[in-house]
Amino acid sequence: MRSRYREGSLGQRSAILDEFVAITGYHRKHAIRLLSKPVAAPQARRPHTRYGTEVRQALSVLWEVSDRVCSKRLKVMIPALLPALIQHGRLEVDAALHERLNAVSPATIDRLLEPIRLAAAKGRRRAAGQSSAIRRSVPIRTFGDWDDPVPGYVEVDFVAHCGPQLSGSFVQTLVLTDIATGWTECLPVLTRDGTLVIDAIAKARELFPFRLCGVDFDNDSAFMNERVVKWCRDQGLEVTRARAYRKNDQAWVEQKNGAIVRRLVGYGRFEGLESVQMMTRLYRAARLHTNLLQPSFKL
Repeated sequence: MRSRYREGSLGQRSAILDEFVAITGYHRKHAIRLLSKPVAAPQARRPHTRYGTEVRQALSVLWEVSDRVCSKRLKVMIPALLPALIQHGRLEVDAALHERLNAVSPATIDRLLEPIRLAAAKGRRRAAGQSSAIRRSVPIRTFGDWDDPVPGYVEVDFVAHCGPQLSGSFVQTLVLTDIATGWTECLPVLTRDGTLVIDAIAKARELFPFRLCGVDFDNDSAFMNERVVKWCRDQGLEVTRARAYRKNDQAWVEQKNGAIVRRLVGYGRFEGLESVQMMTRLYRAARLHTNLLQPSFKL
């Protein structure tokens, strides 16, 4: 269209411009600038010869075995994971391929795995609650206020397993993520009740490999109530909360909501005690694999 536009008469250029704007939706002045540029000669792309089919196939095996982690996490897992796969006969790698796999960059991993990657769906966003006397009594801590804490200060959040509708009673997962180490514990609760929240936090304290020092909640009424806040303070836990409508204040636990809970459980609706029991078994089986055998990618 550039060639036709540059060589045409005034009337022809006007008709070409009308057609181009109608197809692209561009502003008319922007379209004129695009069509007036000289036609550039196409440049041939250099083929990628360093990382071929063998590297792509080996990366595919590594990616599947690592539970399809992102390229930056997979990159740091390759030196430990590759010898194990070779030892157990999952991969046959010569010296040259071994060297290329250890040298591949995260960006190249993304490019090579692009044809076989699956896009992750996004969950629904739940609205924050209104302010109350309990919320006003809990100090606010933003994402910039942590200042490299020692292990034991965790962010706490709920993940709703409601499916496409928020109505009715459904199971929720209480997620606790340590700021310093990224260690994450997940515990399903039957309903959004303060007593069940307290029981879940008490169980989580026994699972963490270090003593809990503080909990950082969002503005959910299941957390911001007198029963939960008083119990935490009685247990010697420092209680803080995020700002309303500021998800980044809890970026570390929000990250784990998708990377751990949604990856394991998905977005379906779960109800009843049997679902809680099954999810408890699932989280118990996955917690050491997630916290010890995979690197944690911290925002």
